[in-house]
Amino acid sequence: QVQLVESGGGLVQPGGSLRLSCAGPRNIFSIYAMGWYRQTPGKQRELVARITSGGSPTYSDSVKGRFTISRDTAKNTVYLQMNTLKPEDTAVYYCNAVAPLGTRAFWGQGTQVTVSS
Repeated sequence: QVQLVESGGGLVQPGGSLRLSCAGPRNIFSIYAMGWYRQTPGKQRELVARITSGGSPTYSDSVKGRFTISRDTAKNTVYLQMNTLKPEDTAVYYCNAVAPLGTRAFWGQGTQVTVSS
Protein backbone atom coordinates (compact mmCIF):
# COMPACT_ATOMS: atom_id res chain seq x y z
CA GLN A 1 0.00 0.00 0.00
CA VAL A 2 1.28 3.45 -0.94
CA GLN A 3 0.51 6.28 1.45
CA LEU A 4 0.04 9.71 -0.08
CA VAL A 5 -0.26 12.66 2.29
CA GLU A 6 -1.83 15.89 1.08
CA SER A 7 -1.51 19.28 2.73
CA GLY A 8 -2.10 22.94 1.95
CA GLY A 9 -5.87 23.18 1.71
CA GLY A 10 -7.88 25.84 3.46
CA LEU A 11 -10.15 28.84 3.08
CA VAL A 12 -9.23 31.55 0.60
CA GLN A 13 -11.03 34.51 -0.92
CA PRO A 14 -11.91 34.61 -4.62
CA GLY A 15 -8.88 35.66 -6.63
CA GLY A 16 -6.51 34.26 -4.04
CA SER A 17 -3.95 31.47 -4.23
CA LEU A 18 -3.16 28.21 -2.52
CA ARG A 19 -0.52 25.56 -3.02
CA LEU A 20 -1.32 21.93 -2.38
CA SER A 21 1.39 19.38 -1.66
CA CYS A 22 1.34 15.61 -1.86
CA ALA A 23 4.16 13.60 -0.35
CA GLY A 24 4.75 9.92 -0.83
CA PRO A 25 7.31 7.14 -0.85
CA ARG A 26 10.56 7.68 -2.72
CA ASN A 27 10.14 4.57 -4.86
CA ILE A 28 7.04 5.81 -6.69
CA PHE A 29 7.86 9.39 -7.54
CA SER A 30 10.37 8.66 -10.23
CA ILE A 31 8.15 6.26 -12.20
CA TYR A 32 4.50 6.96 -11.33
CA ALA A 33 2.28 9.49 -13.06
CA MET A 34 0.84 11.86 -10.47
CA GLY A 35 -2.40 13.75 -10.53
CA TRP A 36 -4.79 15.97 -8.65
CA TYR A 37 -8.53 15.33 -8.69
CA ARG A 38 -11.36 17.12 -6.95
CA GLN A 39 -14.83 16.21 -5.81
CA THR A 40 -17.88 18.07 -4.56
CA PRO A 41 -20.91 16.48 -2.86
CA GLY A 42 -23.11 14.60 -5.25
CA LYS A 43 -20.65 14.78 -8.14
CA GLN A 44 -18.07 12.44 -9.57
CA ARG A 45 -14.42 12.96 -8.86
CA GLU A 46 -12.88 14.90 -11.74
CA LEU A 47 -9.36 15.28 -13.00
CA VAL A 48 -7.80 18.67 -12.36
CA ALA A 49 -4.24 18.12 -13.52
CA ARG A 50 -1.76 15.32 -13.98
CA ILE A 51 1.94 15.05 -14.66
CA THR A 52 3.80 12.16 -16.19
CA SER A 53 6.92 10.59 -14.75
CA GLY A 54 8.80 12.59 -17.38
CA GLY A 55 7.29 15.86 -16.19
CA SER A 56 4.70 16.53 -18.91
CA PRO A 57 1.59 18.22 -17.48
CA THR A 58 -2.01 18.24 -18.64
CA TYR A 59 -4.91 20.26 -17.25
CA SER A 60 -8.64 20.31 -17.34
CA ASP A 61 -10.09 23.19 -19.33
CA SER A 62 -11.61 24.67 -16.19
CA VAL A 63 -8.21 25.28 -14.56
CA LYS A 64 -5.93 25.79 -17.56
CA GLY A 65 -3.95 28.99 -17.19
CA ARG A 66 -4.70 29.26 -13.46
CA PHE A 67 -3.29 26.07 -11.95
CA THR A 68 0.19 24.59 -12.28
CA ILE A 69 1.18 21.05 -11.41
CA SER A 70 4.81 20.23 -10.70
CA ARG A 71 6.84 17.49 -9.12
CA ASP A 72 10.03 17.47 -7.09
CA THR A 73 11.46 13.97 -7.24
CA ALA A 74 14.21 14.83 -4.76
CA LYS A 75 11.53 15.71 -2.18
CA ASN A 76 9.09 12.97 -3.26
CA THR A 77 6.43 15.63 -3.57
CA VAL A 78 3.97 16.81 -6.19
CA TYR A 79 2.48 20.29 -6.00
CA LEU A 80 -0.59 22.03 -7.31
CA GLN A 81 -0.24 25.80 -7.41
CA MET A 82 -3.71 27.31 -7.66
CA ASN A 83 -4.03 30.97 -8.62
CA THR A 84 -6.99 33.20 -9.34
CA LEU A 85 -9.22 30.87 -7.39
CA LYS A 86 -12.97 30.94 -7.98
CA PRO A 87 -15.86 29.79 -5.78
CA GLU A 88 -16.43 26.92 -8.20
CA ASP A 89 -12.98 25.59 -7.33
CA THR A 90 -14.32 24.70 -3.90
CA ALA A 91 -13.95 20.95 -3.43
CA VAL A 92 -12.03 18.21 -1.71
CA TYR A 93 -8.79 17.75 -3.62
CA TYR A 94 -7.20 14.32 -3.87
CA CYS A 95 -3.71 13.32 -4.85
CA ASN A 96 -3.42 10.30 -7.14
CA ALA A 97 -0.51 8.08 -8.15
CA VAL A 98 -0.72 5.69 -11.10
CA ALA A 99 1.83 3.00 -11.85
CA PRO A 100 3.22 2.52 -15.37
CA LEU A 101 0.62 0.97 -17.69
CA GLY A 102 -2.04 1.78 -15.10
CA THR A 103 -1.54 -1.46 -13.24
CA ARG A 104 -1.97 0.15 -9.82
CA ALA A 105 -3.42 3.38 -8.49
CA PHE A 106 -3.37 5.03 -5.08
CA TRP A 107 -5.20 7.94 -3.51
CA GLY A 108 -4.51 10.38 -0.72
CA GLN A 109 -7.02 11.16 1.99
CA GLY A 110 -8.07 14.48 0.47
CA THR A 111 -7.74 18.10 1.52
CA GLN A 112 -10.54 20.65 1.57
CA VAL A 113 -10.26 23.82 -0.50
CA THR A 114 -12.91 26.47 0.08
CA VAL A 115 -13.06 29.63 -2.00
CA SER A 116 -15.41 32.11 -0.44
CA SER A 117 -15.63 35.75 0.60
